Amino acid sequence: MQTTQHTSLPVRIGKAIGIVLLCLLITLAFLAFFSAAWYVRVYGRIGFDSVLYTLTGGLGGVSTDLVSKYLSGAVLPALLCALVVCGVLFWEGKPLVRIRRFTLFPLQRWLASVLAVALSLGLLIHAAFNVEFVQYAINSNRTGLIYQDAYVDPSTANITFPEQKRNLIYIMLESMETSYLDKGMGGALDYNLIPELTELAQDNINFSHNEYVGGFREVTGTSWTIGAMVGHTSGVHLKVPEGITDWQNGYGTQGEFLPGVTSITSILKEQGYNQALMVGSDAGFGGRETYFETHGIDAIYDLYTAWYDNTVEYGYWNNWWGFEDEILYNYAQNVITQMAQQDQPFAFTMLTVDTHHIGGYCCGQCVDQYEEQYENVISCASRQVYRFIQWIMEQPFYENTTIIITGDHCSMDRGYFNRNVDADYERHVYNCFINAAATPFQAQNRQFCALDMFPTTLAAMGCTIEGERLGLGTNLFSGRPTLIEEMGYTKFCTELSKKSQYYIDNFYGEIKEVIPTTKPTESTTG
Repeated sequence: MQTTQHTSLPVRIGKAIGIVLLCLLITLAFLAFFSAAWYVRVYGRIGFDSVLYTLTGGLGGVSTDLVSKYLSGAVLPALLCALVVCGVLFWEGKPLVRIRRFTLFPLQRWLASVLAVALSLGLLIHAAFNVEFVQYAINSNRTGLIYQDAYVDPSTANITFPEQKRNLIYIMLESMETSYLDKGMGGALDYNLIPELTELAQDNINFSHNEYVGGFREVTGTSWTIGAMVGHTSGVHLKVPEGITDWQNGYGTQGEFLPGVTSITSILKEQGYNQALMVGSDAGFGGRETYFETHGIDAIYDLYTAWYDNTVEYGYWNNWWGFEDEILYNYAQNVITQMAQQDQPFAFTMLTVDTHHIGGYCCGQCVDQYEEQYENVISCASRQVYRFIQWIMEQPFYENTTIIITGDHCSMDRGYFNRNVDADYERHVYNCFINAAATPFQAQNRQFCALDMFPTTLAAMGCTIEGERLGLGTNLFSGRPTLIEEMGYTKFCTELSKKSQYYIDNFYGEIKEVIPTTKPTESTTG
C-alpha cells in the first residue's frame, strides 16, 4: 500500500507538469494566432521581414496607444481563449457527459493531450501563413544572385558632381501615396485629399507609373520606415540578418548598421557636405540614428534635442510618437537657416509622422472636412508641406537647392483602405522633384521602387553617374530601364527575398569607424 502511494506521487507530478506544458503551448499558440491577426489587421500583409524587424526592435519609441491596442486586441483574447480551452481539455471531476460506458466529458487524458497538440499546431500554422512566414522561410533558404549580377558599388562608381554643388532638402512624408488622389487622376478615391501635393507634382517633376500623378511600388525590405530609408538612401533593400540579437535588430557591431553599405550620406560626406537628419520622435527607434551615424551624418535632431534646445517644453510628449509635424516644420526652418549660413553645401533630410497609422494624428491645423479622421490628417499633411515648400522658395539659398518630396512607403492603416479603396487597386508611393538640375528622359509610365531614388537624387543634384546605376537603383532621369522594368516586378521582389551571400559578406561585416553625430545635451545647451 505504501509502495503504491510512493510510486503514484511521481506519476501525479509528471501528469501535472505535462498539463502545465500543454497549457503553455496552447497559450503561446493562441498568442501567435491573435498577434498575427492583429498585425495583419493593423498593418496589412507587408512581408514577414517587417514582422521580424518589429519583433526584434524593442519598444523604445513605440506609441503607448499602440501598445495598449495590442494588449487588448491580441494578448487579452489569447489569454481568455487559452483559459477556456485549457479548462475544457483538462477538467477533472465526475463524468458529466457519457454515452453508455464511454465518458465524453471530462476528456480522457490521452485525448485531451492529442487535441491540445493538434489545436496548437493548427493555430501556429495559421499564424505562419497569415504573416507570410512560410514564403519567407522558403525564399530565405534559396540563394539569389541579384547582388552579384546587378549591384553597382557606389564606392567605386564614377560619380561626378557639378562645379557648384547644390544643396539638398529631402522630405519623407510618412505613408504618403497616390491612392489619395481622385480616380480621374489615377487615385483610388472619389475626391482628392492632397490637392497641394498634386499641384507640386504637376508643376515640377513627378515620376509616375501612369500618365497622371503617380509613383513607385513597394518592394521586399522597404515596406516600413527604416527599410524605406535604407532603400531610398543606398539602393539596397533592408534584409534582417541571420542570428538576430537584441541590439539594433542584429545589425552591425560596435554601434554600426550595415557598415559595408555606401549610401548617399556617405558620398555627400566625402564631398564636404554638412548633413542633418530631423525626426519628430526618438531617432533611435528602429535603428534610424545608428544607420545615419554609420553613414556620415553630421547632426541628428529629434524629440530629445527639441527638449534641450527649447523647441518644445522639456519632457513634452504628445502621447503618440513625440511632437507634431507643425512643430517639426518650424524646427526644420530654424535648422535649415543655420545650415545655409555656413560655407559648406548642405543636405537636410526630414521625416514627418502625423500620417502614421492608425487614423493619423490630428494636430491644431487639422480641419474637420471629411468623415474619416485619417483623411483629415492626410489633407492637413498636404497643406503643411506645401507651406513649407513656399517658405523654402522664398529663401536666398533656394536657387541652388534641390527639393525632393516623397512618401517613405505605403500607408499601414489597413482598416482605412479596407473601408475606402477597392481591393484590386495597385497602390504607389508619392514623389516630387523640385528645382532639379536634370530633365527626365521619360517621367511617365515607369516602373520603379524606393531603391531607384538613390541615384535619381544625385542626378537631381546635377551629378553625372557613369552607367546610370548605383546599388540596385537606376537613375530615373536617364533613359536606362530600371531593374523592375527589365525583370518584372514579381521576379524582382522574389530575388530580393532570397538569401544573398553577397549581402552577408559585404554589407554586414565590414567595420568602419563611426563618427558620433552632433546631438545637443542638457549640459551643452543650458
